[in-house]
Amino acid sequence: GYPVEPTDLHASVRHLDCLSDLVKLTDKPFHAYSLGKERNLDALEIVRIGRGLTAEQLEVEPSLFTIINASSPLRYDAPMLQGIIEMSARNQVVVITPFTLAGAMAPVTVAGALVQQNAEALAGIAFTQLVRPGAPVVYGGFTSNVDMKSGAPAFGTPEYMKAVMAGGQLARRYGVPYRTSNTCAANTLDAQSAYESMMSLWAVVQGGGNFIMHAAGWMEGGLTASFEKFVMDVDMLQMVAEFLAPIDTSPEALAMDAIAEVGPGGHYFGTAHTLSRYETAFYSPILSDWRNFESWSLAGQPTTYDHANRVWKETLANYEAPALDEAISEELDAFVA
Repeated sequence: GYPVEPTDLHASVRHLDCLSDLVKLTDKPFHAYSLGKERNLDALEIVRIGRGLTAEQLEVEPSLFTIINASSPLRYDAPMLQGIIEMSARNQVVVITPFTLAGAMAPVTVAGALVQQNAEALAGIAFTQLVRPGAPVVYGGFTSNVDMKSGAPAFGTPEYMKAVMAGGQLARRYGVPYRTSNTCAANTLDAQSAYESMMSLWAVVQGGGNFIMHAAGWMEGGLTASFEKFVMDVDMLQMVAEFLAPIDTSPEALAMDAIAEVGPGGHYFGTAHTLSRYETAFYSPILSDWRNFESWSLAGQPTTYDHANRVWKETLANYEAPALDEAISEELDAFVA
């Protein structure tokens, strides 16, 4: 859904304010809820206005996406199917994502849950192509397990990782992009929130995910969002991206001249090779605190939460809205009103 759900706005018109703000406050592609025909048509009109397109141009330039969830097991609700009809008919991106929790809405085994996920996903994908052959579609996987003691959803688990990786293999078999997620079930920014998200992200890498929904800020199984978790997730996403970058093996990177210059028993701090690269040689984490214990104690023993809290407040204070033509902004306001 949206980054957060503004529950102070009435549910019948909430989508208008949210979508209008997404146009005004970010220049990234965004998501529209598929909860019936009218909301989809509103979303399509808002993105058309925001991009300054005609209806004909919008059909040849996919500009937003929607998530279609199966009402597992083995069923799609009418509002979701209506969302497919409106979005696919206009050549917008539809992400078909069964919500299959092993032991609850899917078989208790990972293999059985994946069988059901695949059947539901293929049914939704086929429906998009019935609406409009060639309409853009993404295979979504969201199979995890539940806590069999309480029935609560569990995320970032070994079972979730296996399902994410298998889902990627299935998507590649059918030749479509793959959507997955950065999940966690933790209630606060703690070790659980970090290791569940890192397990999720590693599964994304291993599964070859093309699109990570809920990439940053997800808490409590998606029921809440956290500014501090958002910053931590961004840091982990950037670290994963840096890890995936290949090692530079150019002659300059192999550093043979620097090795010869330093020789046995020396150090590299003052070499020209180091001085020309030290600012960009390594990924600089947003949150990691590498001071020794004494220095860290003198600084007040700040935690990861403290660092993340400072970073999001600084980032928000320095935020600048993307450029938007005043006439477009006024047209959006008139439509929402």
